[in-house]
Amino acid sequence: MNLKGKRAVVFGGTSGIGLATVKQLAAAGASVTAASRSAEERSIPDEGVIRRSVDILDRDALSSFYGEAGPFDLMVNTAVPAGREQGPFAEMNLDGFQATFNKLWGYVNTVHLGLPHFSEQASLVLVSGFPARKCKPGGSAISTVGNAVEGFVRAIAPEIAPRRINAVSPGMIDTPLFPQEGHEREEFFDLTTGDHSIPRPGLPREVAEAILFLLRNDFTTGTIVDVDGGALLP
Repeated sequence: MNLKGKRAVVFGGTSGIGLATVKQLAAAGASVTAASRSAEERSIPDEGVIRRSVDILDRDALSSFYGEAGPFDLMVNTAVPAGREQGPFAEMNLDGFQATFNKLWGYVNTVHLGLPHFSEQASLVLVSGFPARKCKPGGSAISTVGNAVEGFVRAIAPEIAPRRINAVSPGMIDTPLFPQEGHEREEFFDLTTGDHSIPRPGLPREVAEAILFLLRNDFTTGTIVDVDGGALLP
């Protein structure tokens, strides 16, 4: 697929991986809508990009958004709604575990409600994460949601064809999702990536490059692409 002139929407497009994806899509000549709960972001390129505010957990608002901003040829969802419960499973707050699934519900909403507004050859990409297949202690909620996202992609790919849907599974990526700063941030990433084959956090643009590969490649659907620095390796 040639991305030039295609209409794209990136949910979670004002920060981290989503913002990097917006920039690369715009550079490729796509007309991009960067959508998030807060559409304010100074570093979004002005040319070819529209900022929109929408809550992907609000189905009525999301339906209105699609009706007003669509149709789209490309859809990427990198959004992570608030609530990521971590810690020992036996001690975990079950409401927190359930709230972690807001990521899945947001993804389901954007795909299901978007289908009438996607072109026949549309390409969709979601984001899971390496804990889906290599869960460290304390990550059961995030891992379970990641499994659900990847299963969702594989399950619906045959149903929505000829539209395509794929997912990217990042490793530890240096994004605002992690609140640590300065030396504390360096120590955090040293601790969490030190045993990986590539012992550093990934960059948002490195994940965005994989997202654009999946958007472009007409022979991929129901596929999970890992961009994790070897996090899944023994």
